[in-house]
Amino acid sequence: MVRGPRPDRLIAGGSGGRATVHRPRPDRLIAAVRRLGGRAMVHRPRPDRLIAAVRRFGGRGGDERTAAWLGIGLGVSFTVAFVTGLISHFMQHPPGWAVWPSRPVGLYRLTQGLHVIGGLATIPLLLAKLWTVYPKLWQWPPVRSAGHAIERALVFPLVAGALFQLVTGLFNIAYFYPFPFFFPAAHYWTAYIVYGALLIHVANQWAKVRGLWGGKDAGGPATRPMGPSRRGVLATVAGACGLVGLVTVGETFTPLGGLALLAPRRPGVGPQRLPVNKTAAAAGVTRDPAWRLAVTGDVTRELSLSLADLRAMPRHVVRLPIACVEGWSAEATWAGVRLRDVLYAAGVDADARVRVESLEARGRYRTSEVDPPHWHDELTLLALDLNGEPLSLDHGHPCRLIAPDRPGVLQTKWIARLVVHGP
Repeated sequence: MVRGPRPDRLIAGGSGGRATVHRPRPDRLIAAVRRLGGRAMVHRPRPDRLIAAVRRFGGRGGDERTAAWLGIGLGVSFTVAFVTGLISHFMQHPPGWAVWPSRPVGLYRLTQGLHVIGGLATIPLLLAKLWTVYPKLWQWPPVRSAGHAIERALVFPLVAGALFQLVTGLFNIAYFYPFPFFFPAAHYWTAYIVYGALLIHVANQWAKVRGLWGGKDAGGPATRPMGPSRRGVLATVAGACGLVGLVTVGETFTPLGGLALLAPRRPGVGPQRLPVNKTAAAAGVTRDPAWRLAVTGDVTRELSLSLADLRAMPRHVVRLPIACVEGWSAEATWAGVRLRDVLYAAGVDADARVRVESLEARGRYRTSEVDPPHWHDELTLLALDLNGEPLSLDHGHPCRLIAPDRPGVLQTKWIARLVVHGP
C-alpha cells in the first residue's frame, strides 16, 4: 500500500526539530495573485469606463448623432412654442404699442392650438433627448476648464426651464394650480430664459454637430451595442410625439374631436353644444330680471339699454370660434347686436377704446379692452343667442361679447357696462 504525503506531518516537520505552524497571510495571497496576473487585479472605479458601459447599453440610439437629431427637433419645437407663446401673451395682456387685427378670424385659434398641442407633443422629445445625454452627468473629470465649467452651468437653466415650462403648462391645461405664482407671468418670463439658454447652447454645440455629419461616430473602439438602434430610437420618439398630437388635436380640429383623449374640453360638449370654462356659479353671477346695459364714458349721450331694447335693434348672425388659452376651441353660431351699432348710438369717436365690464364681482379677466379694429368689425357682436337659443347663464346671459381673433378670456360674459375712453 502506497501512502501519500501527510499534510499534517509536512507542516509539523521542520529543520529546527520543532513544529512550525503557518497561519494564512492575506498580504501574501494578494501578492501571489498579483504575480500570477502580472499586475494588480484590483481596480479602482473608472468613470470613463462607466460612461462607456452606459453608452453601450444605450446602443447607437444613445450616441452623439442621435442626440443631435433630437436637439434639432427640440430647437424647432421650442422656437414654435416661443413665438406662439408671445402671440398668446400679448393678445391677452396687450402692451400700449400693440394693436391686434380682427382678421383673419381664426388666427388666435391656430397659434394657440399649435402652442398647446405642439407643447404636449414635445414632452416625449425632451425625455428622449435627456436619455441620450444623461451619461454626460457622469463625465470625468466633471470640469476640464473654466470655459467648460461655464458651458455646463448654462445647461442647467435650459434643462430646468424646459421642464418647468412643460410641467406647469401641462398643469395649466388641466386647470390644476398647485403652485403659488400666477401662471401666465411665470410662463412668459421663463420662456425668455429657456430660449436664451437654447440659443447659447446651439452656438456652443454647432461646430460639434456639423462635425458629426461629415465623420464617423465617436466613442472609442467598435463595440456591439446592447440597446436600440438610432433609427429605432428616432422612429419611436416620432411615433410618440405623433400619438400625443393625434389624441389632442381634436380639441380644436372638430372632425377629430372623438379622439381628443388628452384634451380638457371637446367641441360640442357643454351647455348649448359649446364647452364652458367658468360657470355662472363659479363667477358668482345670478339672473337679474332688472338687468340693463350701461354705455358711458367719453360718449355724446349715455345709454341704459334693457334686454328688450337690444333685441329691438337690428339682429345679426355670425359664425365664430371660442378659442381658449388652454388650447381648445370650438365654433358656434352667435346672434345679437353689432357692438359698433350700440357705440354709434352713444356717439363715440372712431379711434376710441372700449372697456367691457362684467357682472362678475372679481377676477383677473372680469374686464377686457376692445380696440378700434375689433369694435369696428361687423363680426363683433353683443351676443344674445347661441346656436339658435337664448344664451344660457353659463354662456353669459343676458349679454356677452363675441369678436373675431380674440382669446376666450377676453370674450367677456355677463356684460354690465361699456366704458368708452380715449386711445
